[in-house]
This record gives sequence, C-alpha cells and structure tokens, in this order.
Amino acid sequence: MKRTVTQLADGRELIYFDHDENADRGAADTRELPPRPAASELRYDPVMDEWIAIAGHRQGRTFLPPTDECPLCPSRPGHATEIPAADYDVAVFENRFPSFSFNLGHYEDVGGLSEVRPGVGRCEVVCFTSRHDSSFSRLSPEQVDLVLVALADRTDHLSRLDGVEQVFPFENRGAEIGITLAHPHGQIYAYPYVTPRTRQMLASAARYRERTGGDLFADVLAAERKAETRVVASNEHWTAFVPAAARWPFEVHVYLNRRAADLRELDAEERAAFGPLYTDLLRRLDGLFGVTMPYVAAWHQAPVRTGRDLAYLHLQLFSIRRAAQKLKYLAGSESAMGAFVNDVLPEEAARMLREQP
Repeated sequence: MKRTVTQLADGRELIYFDHDENADRGAADTRELPPRPAASELRYDPVMDEWIAIAGHRQGRTFLPPTDECPLCPSRPGHATEIPAADYDVAVFENRFPSFSFNLGHYEDVGGLSEVRPGVGRCEVVCFTSRHDSSFSRLSPEQVDLVLVALADRTDHLSRLDGVEQVFPFENRGAEIGITLAHPHGQIYAYPYVTPRTRQMLASAARYRERTGGDLFADVLAAERKAETRVVASNEHWTAFVPAAARWPFEVHVYLNRRAADLRELDAEERAAFGPLYTDLLRRLDGLFGVTMPYVAAWHQAPVRTGRDLAYLHLQLFSIRRAAQKLKYLAGSESAMGAFVNDVLPEEAARMLREQP
C-alpha cells in the first residue's frame, strides 16, 4: 500500500491510498478557490447537556451536481475536481465545507445560559473509488481492505490532534437520507467533544460492568449468537445481527468477534474477513424491495481519551425504508421525544435479509 500526502489549491490536505506503489500522485490542483471558511461555533444546550454546531457556511455547499460536474471524480481536461489525479484507488481530503475545523474565526458571547466555543476539529471526505457509477457494495475485497486501512490511518492521525475527543467514520447513501453528492464516498468527523450517543452507550456499559462485572457489548454479541434468530451473517471474525430492540425498519449491527477499541486494532485477517460479509449484507439490503436501499453506516469506536476500556468497535447500519414505496419518518414521537416506534419486527427483518439470494 502506498500513502501519498499532498495539498489542494486552498491548502487543504489530500491523501491518496494506492495498491500500486508506483502510482504517480504528482498532479497539482490548478483551481482558483476562495479562502477557507472560519470554523463553526459550538453552542451549549444546558437543558439537554449537549453541544450544537452552528455552521452557516455549509448552506453554500455543492448540492447534487450532474454527473459530469461531480467534484469527487478524478480530474480531466476542462474539469478540475477535488482530486487532481486522473485516477485513484482511495482518496481522503479535508472537507471544503466542514462542520469543524482549526481555521478559527471570531466568536462572541450570545447571552443566556449558553456557552460559545470555536468548533475546532476536522471533517474529511473519503472517496471509496474513482468510479462514479459504483457503490460500496460493488467494491472488491481488496478495495474494502484499502478503505479500512485508510480509515484506520485517519483515526490514528485525527486522534492525535489537539482538541479532538472522538473520531467518527460514516457513510450516508441515498437521496432519501439527504446526500449532497452521489459519488460513492463516506466522511470522517473529528469532534471536539464526545457525542451524546456515545456518552449514553458508555454510561450503559459502565453500569452493566458495575452490576455484573461483564462487558456489555461482548455479552450482547454472545447472546445474539446463541439465540441465532436475529443473526443475518457471520464468519470467523465478524457477526452481523439485527438488534432485538432495533429502532429502524432494517437495522443491522456488525460486531467484531473480539473486543477492539477502534479501527487501528484490526489485523490483516480481520480486515480481509470484513469485506465479503459487509458487501454481501449491503447487496441483501438492495435486494429486499428491488430498489437501491438508502442507509447510514456508522462506525462506533472508542473516544480518544475517555471510556476506551468500555467501548467495543462495531458498525451500525440502518435504513429508513420500511417497504417498497414507504419510508420511516422521524415524526412526533421520535423527533420530539426521542422515543422510537419501529414498524418492522426485528426477527422478521433478519429473516427477510437472510433469505435474500
């Protein structure tokens, strides 16, 4: 694997990850770009004990351009993109419209009980392939392995930045989810705080350990493997199952069969085993209703400094589609109260996914 670090025209970092050690990554970004925006501001919500990022500059980000104007495709004569090379395997670069960055601006007190801080951190875009018409489900095992290598590399780098408390790799897929670019890609958020969901999960794990002496995530995995009814797929290193209390119509958690804190701890065999299982799972989702399935794929890994002994690396994959022509909307109960009502029995969802050819 070859790793090449370069810069875009406005100073943002671009990293190529290549199978070919002789890949030429000398192409320069010839665009004239505006100055990079100042970092968002964080405002504290004392009622919910949460930080909210206010990032007005993101209103102007690129929105569903035509294929021939895609900014994530390789550059070609007459169309310079975010990736100057004429082709690439995996490319990672700093987001041009970031929710968090180290390019600090001016931040004023807004009064009330809210506290204001700079939205320090970093947001990166991860291009899985140069093929615009592809998808993660179509990646070869070798390409998936390279994506995991890139995610581990970025987790390591971002975890070392001052002010970063959590690194979150994820993929949004499908117009129904709200994507702004159709090219196969994911993102990485390096947050300046531990996110609310992670705090809640770690608090649950801490209470479970105090009560039982056990590891919550390992015991959930063991119980699902024993019950079998919600397991969709498994191999020597990974298990994919629908959680018993799934929030989403089609939700699958993919657990490593041993505890690891984050993606940096995966060995070569575990990376190799992930690709075939995960891409098969994505194809099963697409086969449910004969339409491309919108989804969010979220890697849950340990925060940088807190709860590392409690966290358990796993991926949570879920779709908002509940039937061929129906979506699950987060309306009153979910949006206002955070109280989910699922329309699909988890055991039925698991059965439907297992029975896909």
